[in-house]
Amino acid sequence: MPLPPATAYRPTLVRHANAALPKLWDKRWLPPPDLLEETLDRQAMQATGLCDFGDPWFRGPLRVLLPALREEARLNAMGRLIAHGSLLKMLKERLRAQAWFTAHPDIRERPLPAPVVIVGPMRSGTTRLHRLLATDDRFAHLRLYEAMCPVPPRGRDTRALQTAFGLKAINWINPANAAVHPTGPHQADEELGLLENSAWGAQIEAQRRVPGYARWCEAQDATPAYRHMADLLRLTGWRRGDNPATPWLLKTPQHMQDLPALLAVFPDARLIFTHRDPASVVGSAASLAWHQMVVQSDEVDAHWVGAEWLHKTAHRIEKTLAVRAALPAARQLDLTFDEMNRDWRGTIRRVYAFLGLDLEPALPAMETYLTRENRHAAHRYDLADFGLNADAIRERFSSYSARFLA
Repeated sequence: MPLPPATAYRPTLVRHANAALPKLWDKRWLPPPDLLEETLDRQAMQATGLCDFGDPWFRGPLRVLLPALREEARLNAMGRLIAHGSLLKMLKERLRAQAWFTAHPDIRERPLPAPVVIVGPMRSGTTRLHRLLATDDRFAHLRLYEAMCPVPPRGRDTRALQTAFGLKAINWINPANAAVHPTGPHQADEELGLLENSAWGAQIEAQRRVPGYARWCEAQDATPAYRHMADLLRLTGWRRGDNPATPWLLKTPQHMQDLPALLAVFPDARLIFTHRDPASVVGSAASLAWHQMVVQSDEVDAHWVGAEWLHKTAHRIEKTLAVRAALPAARQLDLTFDEMNRDWRGTIRRVYAFLGLDLEPALPAMETYLTRENRHAAHRYDLADFGLNADAIRERFSSYSARFLA
């Protein structure tokens, strides 16, 4: 069945908002969401009363992203409003994070023992594995509200409530999001929001058509973004009062592209790589990206989305394989999506043997989690809608599949 037009995924009220917002901006009844660096800086400083954004490295990706949003993304009014809000939030959080680090320099001295990092393509089972391991309190993990709003306020912490409200709004605008990636404010989640605090990461690319920004990022050293991510993890653990000896459990497909940066910041990380049939990975990733993009643009080309995520998948796999060749085998473990489906307990036993931990204390919580939270519905899509063909995808990734999926 062909994909419905983008407007079919938005309720009437949202379509009306796209029509009404420009009129409200023209009349200055609402401030227009200018995607200009100087405007965003001024608004962030006025909102917080702060002026130190920390390491200026983020200015590089930001100055590539902003023109891409204006010239490539084909944003509708809602898209401009969302993009502006996301960037303003990022800048305010950078200001507030730096205020924490200045007031409490001991935060940055907090140790980060060897993390366990799940690395794999989008839709390859990374979320399932991450959430299973997160039930074990021998690991520290981010909750969704901490991932999306990584800088805690100084007063009452309302981040979980804000995240719950945001999720309801997103799922109301596009109910397919909840089926593709079910989650909740207290659910274990990945650290994409921490990377976005440096104007970096796939969270930006998966929501908007910004190929200029995407290609530029693929050629950059992301180490400064990962240093800032590490400091935000320290801030989270410090504010929660976590034992600093507890290792973090991390995961996001972005790490495939940025594995050198990850290892520069976490040189002793223990890496678990996930693998899945490339046709399923590319198709599912394209579908996920398409469902996010249609809210912010009325001109989403599904074939472009398919080609982009085919490229992204290939690029990330190539980058990962190049780095893995120089890593000790003892720090790497490979798992497949299918083996997790067939025998999750046996697969998890392999994980715990790799980590040198006893699995038995963790099993009851994992069983409870799977009974209560196994909400992933079948994610339906048609490769042809994205201009993709399963046989062609598998041929392109044949050497990868022979190595990891045979």
